[in-house]
Amino acid sequence: MLTDTAIRSLKSETKPYKKGDGGGLHLLVTPGGAKLWRWAYRFDGKQKTLAGGTYPATGLAAAREWRNDSKALVERGRDPGEVKKAAKREARSASANTFESIAREWLASIRPHWSDRYAALVLGRFENDVFPKIGKLPIASVDGPALRAMLKTVEDRGAVEFAHRIRAHCGNVFRFAIAGGRARHDPSVAMADAQPRPKPVVHRPRVGIHGMPDFFARFARDEGHELTHLALRWTILTIVRTQETRFALKDEIQGLSGPAPQWRISAERMKMRNEHVVPLSRQAAALLPRIFELSPDSNYLFPMPGTKKGVISENRMLDCMYRMGYRGKATVHGFRGLASTVLNEQTRIDDRGEIVRMWDSDWVERQLAHVEQDEVRGAYNAAEWIGPRRRMLQWWADWLEEQERAASRLAGATMVEPAHSRLRLAS
Repeated sequence: MLTDTAIRSLKSETKPYKKGDGGGLHLLVTPGGAKLWRWAYRFDGKQKTLAGGTYPATGLAAAREWRNDSKALVERGRDPGEVKKAAKREARSASANTFESIAREWLASIRPHWSDRYAALVLGRFENDVFPKIGKLPIASVDGPALRAMLKTVEDRGAVEFAHRIRAHCGNVFRFAIAGGRARHDPSVAMADAQPRPKPVVHRPRVGIHGMPDFFARFARDEGHELTHLALRWTILTIVRTQETRFALKDEIQGLSGPAPQWRISAERMKMRNEHVVPLSRQAAALLPRIFELSPDSNYLFPMPGTKKGVISENRMLDCMYRMGYRGKATVHGFRGLASTVLNEQTRIDDRGEIVRMWDSDWVERQLAHVEQDEVRGAYNAAEWIGPRRRMLQWWADWLEEQERAASRLAGATMVEPAHSRLRLAS
């Protein structure tokens, strides 16, 4: 029989050796000094050995209890080794079926369709708010009350709209698990009615249709950096997001010397990971020679040495808007909304004498690089409508040019010609 004193006195040797305690229980002492509990037994006519932990983490009394429990299994006709293997398989299965593990699988499956920025944003939502509450639970055991309790912690800090987004993400995870046979229901479906309603969506402030002449008058008086002015004009003309302008590359510009120039933005740079082709109007193309002239040593259209990313900063165009007096009144992103409103409101008389839209709403949405909300329709609708969008963007550029001419007319002949007048849309 072993004692704790005797066990502590055991020294390692050049070869492993055993010290028995009785009933098949023994310590295996390795050359490295580890003391490993083992139990020797016979089952179904075969000699077997079962591992039972390490001393002193597993003490003498605990090892003897483990031996007795294992003996009892043999007496009931069950092999302790197979019981242990089954328990490990079950534990691995349970670990693979936790909400967190399945959520990470879903994130990995959807990741190729998202930009790096959006993928990091969604992962952060899970890691900060979801996983600490329900991440370790088997997904099949996550019910309505558990999901509601998690969402309430988000709502209680005032992030009601944020909680709705998290519920939608969780619904995606549940449906992903159901498709794989690892869950049977989605408790998020009934959760929407239990959540407080978010505040009505407040769209980003923007310059109104009738305010564009005044905008161009203010823009003409601004004495900011020329490349910033060019970037802002480019963004307005192409109706892209600020991020897409900031990291625009010269080698993304195609066909500049031909009749149909375009800007091909790679999927990796787009918010929803879909390549975006922007037909360039005459006015947008006319800006490029000066842009190239100001950035001769960079492949970026709008480089800015000394900034963290090497391009104009995220707020540089917005700061220009602020200098013009639009703080709290308009943003750069707001021009996308303005373009959508202007383009969707234009009408014409068709061959039958009926009033119809000048520009199809699908063309507008595609130009804005919006994702199709109808998942089935979106899966099959890969149309680019390059021709119609080229005509639409040219109309938009001409409309902007007319707003700038109106600004000049309002200013009158006494208006002082700004130093950067060559950057006008009509150039």
